[in-house]
Amino acid sequence: MDSSPSRYGITIPFDGVALHDHQHWFRELVELGYTDVWSAEADGTDGFTPLTLAAAWEPSLNLGVAIAPAYTRGPALLAQTVASLAEAAPGRFTFGLGASSPVIVNRWNGIAYEKPYARTRDTLRFLRQALTGEKVTEIYETFEVKGFRLGRPVPVQPKIFLAALRPGMLHLAAKEADGVILNWLSANDVTTVLDETGPDIEVTARLFVLPIEDTEMAHAIGRRMITAYLNVDAYAAFHRWLGRGEALEPMWEAWEAGDRKRALEVIPTEVIDDLIIHGSFDQCRAHIARYVDAGVTIPNIAVIPIGVDLGDAVRALSPSAY
Repeated sequence: MDSSPSRYGITIPFDGVALHDHQHWFRELVELGYTDVWSAEADGTDGFTPLTLAAAWEPSLNLGVAIAPAYTRGPALLAQTVASLAEAAPGRFTFGLGASSPVIVNRWNGIAYEKPYARTRDTLRFLRQALTGEKVTEIYETFEVKGFRLGRPVPVQPKIFLAALRPGMLHLAAKEADGVILNWLSANDVTTVLDETGPDIEVTARLFVLPIEDTEMAHAIGRRMITAYLNVDAYAAFHRWLGRGEALEPMWEAWEAGDRKRALEVIPTEVIDDLIIHGSFDQCRAHIARYVDAGVTIPNIAVIPIGVDLGDAVRALSPSAY
């Protein structure tokens, strides 16, 4: 890389690898120079269990969840969960908080998806109080807490990052969080984001990496990924704000009309090339480096193990390969 980051992460758990089989993978990640493992929470594992295993098996790794929704655990339980992992990995755990989406919150968990900005802000403020062991009795805009005190206060406070897509949440992250989590953006888009947060903020970004040289296959996989994500209202609004409205409008119109085949067909290849890192290992490493040069301080690569051996990709994309 032109400017190597001090931290370099990868998304876990790996597809096709059982949780109980990750121990040797964690050991190899450390040997290869990876400093971070970052989990997610959508429809697979929860965000905390894979990190708990990493904390026990490889205590040198930094741990991060990107993200846990602000809705799906009550405030007190969320504080307990964050505190537990922070205690298991003192000074090495970053908690990523976000609004998530109506699909995950409402359709899958039966919870009303209301006031996402306010709910995320209130949860952040509650956690700041609760994790210190302070007794919290507070009426927030989106929930109320009466007399909660964490029974095991955290000696080393975890960093809290916010997932942010547009100016409101980006400004909140810059003002009240310790960093920002980005997703589904190009290297050039990082500058647009940092114009809102300012440059003096930690930035992690999940980077989807498909290290295959078959461009046609890469574009086909990329089209399916883009339709799965960028038709979500929050991501559609994000890309309109980034300036991709004209390029993606045909996809959104076809998707809304129920024409899934056409929605795939009308995604411009340049959008795929911007948002999905693909090509040879050398090309992928160079593309990741562009994000770092743009201001991403903790790249978090998400390897898509299609058409490539997972171990080969993890090794070829590691810091030791640069």
